[in-house]
Amino acid sequence: MELIGVAGGRLMIGAVIVLAVLIILSIIRSVLGPRIADRIIAVNMTGTMIIMIIAILSVYLDENYLVDVCLIYAMISFLGVVVLCKVYTGVYLQKKHMRADLTAVEDNLGHQEKSLEGKEVKEVREDASCMD
Repeated sequence: MELIGVAGGRLMIGAVIVLAVLIILSIIRSVLGPRIADRIIAVNMTGTMIIMIIAILSVYLDENYLVDVCLIYAMISFLGVVVLCKVYTGVYLQKKHMRADLTAVEDNLGHQEKSLEGKEVKEVREDASCMD
């Protein structure tokens, strides 16, 4: 039975080391990523891997309070990614000279009609009418 405990401990340490290396690679991707979307995904991956490390350490150290820390960190990480996506969407719409509020949907579709042709415009209008 002691052999299984030692093997499980080594497996957990190995998993934490692999996750630490992956976190470093994810941070590099978040800095070098060619687009903002790549950077947001890399930040989300980093947060997820940190949550996994905290959960593994909770089992390895037999400390139950780390599970609570893990859950709180997951909520904060989720909110951070949602805020980053909201900011990115606002910047994207600003670059396209579109407004980001809900009342501007019709104006945005009218602006898109200039760049879209034929069938695609009809599909966009049908999708917008389905939202009502």
